[in-house]
Amino acid sequence: MDGKRPSMADVAARAGVSGQTVSRVVNGSPRVDPATRARVEQAMRDSGYRVHRAARALRTGRTGTIGAVVSTLATVGNSLMLEAVTEAAAKRGYDVALVTIGDSLPAAFARLRDQGVDGVVVVNEASTLAHAADLPSDLRFAVVDSPADDRYLRVETDHAGGAAAATRHLIELGHRAIAHIGGPAASYAAAERERGWRSALAAAGLDAPPVVRGEWSSESGRRALGELIERGKIGHGAASGATAVVVANDQMALGALRALAERGLGVPEDVSVVGFDDVADAANYLPPLTTVRQHFDELGERVVASLVGEAAGGIRSTRATEPAESAEPVAAPSIVPATLVVRASTAPPRR
Repeated sequence: MDGKRPSMADVAARAGVSGQTVSRVVNGSPRVDPATRARVEQAMRDSGYRVHRAARALRTGRTGTIGAVVSTLATVGNSLMLEAVTEAAAKRGYDVALVTIGDSLPAAFARLRDQGVDGVVVVNEASTLAHAADLPSDLRFAVVDSPADDRYLRVETDHAGGAAAATRHLIELGHRAIAHIGGPAASYAAAERERGWRSALAAAGLDAPPVVRGEWSSESGRRALGELIERGKIGHGAASGATAVVVANDQMALGALRALAERGLGVPEDVSVVGFDDVADAANYLPPLTTVRQHFDELGERVVASLVGEAAGGIRSTRATEPAESAEPVAAPSIVPATLVVRASTAPPRR
């Protein structure tokens, strides 16, 4: 290109399309068929064309940036969800501006507003705080794992269905007393997983013992399982006869495995253990962990697609209370199924 910065006209010529078509691709318009979009995107890559974000912001009123709000990056689930959001946004030509809540959710929103974001994704554990907050009316929100709220779009894993499947798996193996290590009491996802565990037990005519809670970390899972053992609530020969435990995430399940090993209890010989998330390392736990897989990539795709309003032609400058055109009512979440993955940490109980 003779040292000049490639232009839309250069891309159009290379792709054999009009400048207007290139503009539509650059601005994320749905009014381009997939084959043409792919050809234009390839021409952009081949020519070295880069979107001039400042110019686009002046032209369209959008910066091409999505805000992401998280409570912490210390949990694997939050990190995996954020990675999925970032990848889904990048596929659509959006950058992601990340903020952590710190001491103030309103301050986090203010930082994103100052950056001129086109919309905000609230991730996982921050959702409960968002649900209770006064949301800025000039920002559009999509929230992962939230209680019902008509102020924003919602996407969530079928946490209850996944936990119920895990519990039914243990019941089918012959377990009749199944404990639960839950997540934090304020967590929507933890509450849904507990609900699934309870519903599967009730359907089988089994009692739900008291829940012991952790804080998503492996150390808290170790402490919680140790508490169950000390109270005689789990383990071969325990007073309650509990021979299995459903743990609300894989990190806590890892701690539970250690607590059992420290007390000479075998998995799954004495206690079967099921986790939730199916993190990358779960298959390499000792023993490999039976768990419920969250499809983070699909969650990221859905939450970003709902936020940018692909069906409606992109993020609009609207109040957060207005649903995207041609979308379902905002009160109805988009639910991603969870998948039970059976490995070596579960087996029939000793007789």
